[in-house]
Amino acid sequence: MIILKPITAQNASIFRAARLRALQDTPLAFGSTYAKESLLTDADWVQRAAQWNGEKKILYLAMDGDSACGIGGSSLHEGDAARAHVISMWTAPSHRRQGIGRMLVNEILGWARLRGARTLQLMVTSSNEPAIAFYQRLEFMLTGRTEPYPNDPALIEYEMSRPID
Repeated sequence: MIILKPITAQNASIFRAARLRALQDTPLAFGSTYAKESLLTDADWVQRAAQWNGEKKILYLAMDGDSACGIGGSSLHEGDAARAHVISMWTAPSHRRQGIGRMLVNEILGWARLRGARTLQLMVTSSNEPAIAFYQRLEFMLTGRTEPYPNDPALIEYEMSRPID
């Protein structure tokens, strides 16, 4: 049975392992890189866990027993708390197409709703067609806004958005 747990200082090492696996598995899905994040210390990961478990930011681990099989989170927009952003979404290849991504997005929607957000947004790399289709199934729509992908300006990221009801 898959359960979702917020990232905490106590599970920071599990978060680290899952995040590094995600960066290796789908490097074009993230704004950071494995090379950069693999250099972080244990203390850095504990600090990250503390920063991403609060009123304005949250990260969840999807847990299958003692191992993480997914990550997903959100942060409220700094200038407009009515908008929340999906960040760091990833599901392990062994667990894809089992509803874990949907579980994570639903948890994020609930978290954002409790904070008064009315819109959930995200950026997705234009070459990541499976992710685009996944988000469309969850009622996200392309907004028309694009920006260069941070790690390769030859790629474009699309903004997608959906209302929080």
